Amino acid sequence: MRAPFVTERLHSLTHLREALGDLSLDDRLKRVRAAIPGRIVLTTSFGIEDQALCHAVFSLGLEIDVVTLDTGRLFPETYSVWAETEARYDRRIRAFYPRHDALEAHIDGHGINGFYASVENRKACCEVRKVEPLARALDGAEAWITGLRADQSSARSAVDAISHDPARGLIKINPLYDWDRPTVVEYVKRHAVPYNQLHDKGYLSIGCQPCTRALEPGEPERAGRWWWEADEKKECGLHVAADGRLVRRSA
Repeated sequence: MRAPFVTERLHSLTHLREALGDLSLDDRLKRVRAAIPGRIVLTTSFGIEDQALCHAVFSLGLEIDVVTLDTGRLFPETYSVWAETEARYDRRIRAFYPRHDALEAHIDGHGINGFYASVENRKACCEVRKVEPLARALDGAEAWITGLRADQSSARSAVDAISHDPARGLIKINPLYDWDRPTVVEYVKRHAVPYNQLHDKGYLSIGCQPCTRALEPGEPERAGRWWWEADEKKECGLHVAADGRLVRRSA
């Protein structure tokens, strides 16, 4: 973690946060890369937002590491767009996997589909399959780029362009924070970016196969994630603090 960097740079990055609102996606990413020294990581789950970001990063040739978390329970369509993306841009996307011993212990204790039994079990599964691998993916990074948008859910409504992730001691960059879904879709179509075919079947937010369903008409964008849970502020743990709240503190 880079806590000294964070504390020293947060105030100086305020002007960057303000400037990003007037820039295109390409210019936002270029400004971020120029302003932040050290390693920057973009994590992709191959959803449509992440595909837009990957296109910009790869097309611009920016020195930004692009990584993914392979939980072992992804849709076949997700693996397909992963392969298609690597072929299109001639870039390898590094994968981080769950620790085999932790995963074996979790399944031994809860069963292969134990996450349906309780919110606690589901969060424990996310911890093993996503949160711990993310920690390794971000190890040594100064900044983390995500595809979060403020209009994705009520829990994400306060997402800003730049925030501080205190638990990980790094800067969190959300270049699409003020985009809506039609803007992302238009960008992907205009640039002929590969995208997950499940989006055309009503899956607007795509995670692990057992935990994702297509949306019914009128449902909010993330209603298909952990669909058996009643909580409207459902998150897997990647973007929340220890108290369960979304990490969104402004820089």
